[in-house]
Amino acid sequence: MAHHHESIIREPLMTGKDMTYARITNEILLPVENKPNKAWWIGFIVSALGAMLWVVSISLTFWYGLGEWGLNKTVGWAWDITGFVWWVGIGHAGTLISAVLLVFSQNWRNSINRSAEAMTIFAVICAATYIVAHMGRPWLAYFTLPLPNQYGSLWVNWNSALMMDVFAISTYFSVSLLFWYTGLLPDIASIRDRAKGLRRRIYSILSFGWTGSLKTWQRFETVSLILAGISTPLVLSVHTIVSFDFATSLEPGWHTTIFPPYFVAGAIFSGFAMVQTLLLVTRKVLGLENYITMFHIESMNKIILLTGSIVGVAYITEFFIAWYSGVEYEQYAFINRATGPYWWAYWSMMSCNVISPQLFWSSKLRRNIPFSWALSIVVNIGMWFERFVIIVTSLHRDYIPSSWAMFYPTWVDVGVFIGSIGVFFTLFLLFIRVLPSVAIAEVKLLLKTASEQAKLKQIKEGHLEPAEVQYYKESLTKYDSVDMADYEKV
Repeated sequence: MAHHHESIIREPLMTGKDMTYARITNEILLPVENKPNKAWWIGFIVSALGAMLWVVSISLTFWYGLGEWGLNKTVGWAWDITGFVWWVGIGHAGTLISAVLLVFSQNWRNSINRSAEAMTIFAVICAATYIVAHMGRPWLAYFTLPLPNQYGSLWVNWNSALMMDVFAISTYFSVSLLFWYTGLLPDIASIRDRAKGLRRRIYSILSFGWTGSLKTWQRFETVSLILAGISTPLVLSVHTIVSFDFATSLEPGWHTTIFPPYFVAGAIFSGFAMVQTLLLVTRKVLGLENYITMFHIESMNKIILLTGSIVGVAYITEFFIAWYSGVEYEQYAFINRATGPYWWAYWSMMSCNVISPQLFWSSKLRRNIPFSWALSIVVNIGMWFERFVIIVTSLHRDYIPSSWAMFYPTWVDVGVFIGSIGVFFTLFLLFIRVLPSVAIAEVKLLLKTASEQAKLKQIKEGHLEPAEVQYYKESLTKYDSVDMADYEKV
């Protein structure tokens, strides 16, 4: 991707001394070409145990049916749809980082887009498992597709938001997978050229004959921009359509026009939180501090602060509209959320999603890595509670008090959810073992313009005013990967 001229006062997007193209390749491919370390094995074993729990829970669901879950006649959607919406939301940050930031030429995406895109794909896979499991007869999943069949004029209901979901999620997955794999081609070719034997043969097939010629790079950049243009509307459309599952109904608490923008903001909010959760650990375990810098961490925390504030405004707006509508059923639905039997879920949601992100107004906390990691987990806990509150508290007390009921999850409900997290992390850990977690080709674009090394060279050559140099030096104090001793005599 072509880069623009960098201002010297801009913070570096890559740190480290004596950085070369060869060193970038060696450091990023180190976990791919060498045996996994102890931390990777610990994470993989724990994740694999979670994935086994998922297999057991899903197997019981398929064998005995949805009666294994805690659903009842009143609450027909609960942990299953909560988990589905939660995972789809988490997948949104990958598309935003890889597509939208590329369209707007934001070079800070170069270090984090690869892992974010992989996270998107794995999150959508986890979301899809919920849909298949919730069908009750998963072997008839193909009924959701408009296929010719032997039942006469049996076709899908095109007016159903659930039908729109099928096409939205499948389109989202297909485009995200294509975008992710296209970006991987030059890096897979780098692994191929350094590998031997069977590994070389496998990566040769996966690289699709990448040669690295000028024509190849031109086509690569053109295709990347086209895919980014296609993906950008998906950031808005996918979670908008997911929100239609609720907004197009007449259920109090669901029947509201604020859901589409509210769901999109919440999806970006939870997606960036999960990117933080993954990358803060990955940068430490794989030694990628020079590539995933404090600038990236702080920038993502600012987005979490912004989207968290938007979600908070949406929560307040919901209450206002319920009051302003004059509809007693709608008003009761929201009063019941805050003061009814599930009050603890509502206030957990408010604490995690509205109050806790406001701590990021403090620059010290935005740059505090342990705090950022802990808060990213708190945010995703809060986003799970948000989906639970929207779904369960709106259903468990409907128009007729005689049909009111409470929902209590079974261990299978919990097992499917905890297990899906295990599946997600297992896939991510396997990904960082066989493919580079940072886009090598795109990070190399930063070396001559946006790296600490390039900016230090300009300073030493006397191209800058003393005030600019001082401003730049002060901006580096927050970096944990910069040796400030190099700047004492500058």
